Amino acid sequence: MKGSVLASTKLEVEMIGIGIAVATVAGFIVSSVYYMVFMPLEQRVSQGHAIERAKPGVVQIVSELVRTAVRATAFAWVATQAGLLSLPSALLLALVLWVAFPIVLLTGSVMWDKAPVATAVLHVGDWLIKLLLVALITALIH
Repeated sequence: MKGSVLASTKLEVEMIGIGIAVATVAGFIVSSVYYMVFMPLEQRVSQGHAIERAKPGVVQIVSELVRTAVRATAFAWVATQAGLLSLPSALLLALVLWVAFPIVLLTGSVMWDKAPVATAVLHVGDWLIKLLLVALITALIH
């Protein structure tokens, strides 16, 4: 019995690891497309006050993949510890985390640091997409 529990736990850990890897790559790709589509809108809405972004270099790409992997790993860990790996629960957790962290942080940057609203909205949307994607993939693969 003990061997089958360990095998089951090992398989679950491996599946969550696969989910994290898939979510990292998917998040990076979807986020890249998201920014390509919405950055011109941010520029128009901000009327020249948006940050000019250059084409990312290798270091930035690798750094973004690491950041996305950290986000996916943290989400998977919280969802696993809380027993929220079913699809509806994982999606709800993603929404709660989205409201609790990126929205709170980015509204603070708008209020206190005078960050452009369009830029904050752009980043909040990116966080929402990534968190929902991580939740979906983690729940489906686990």
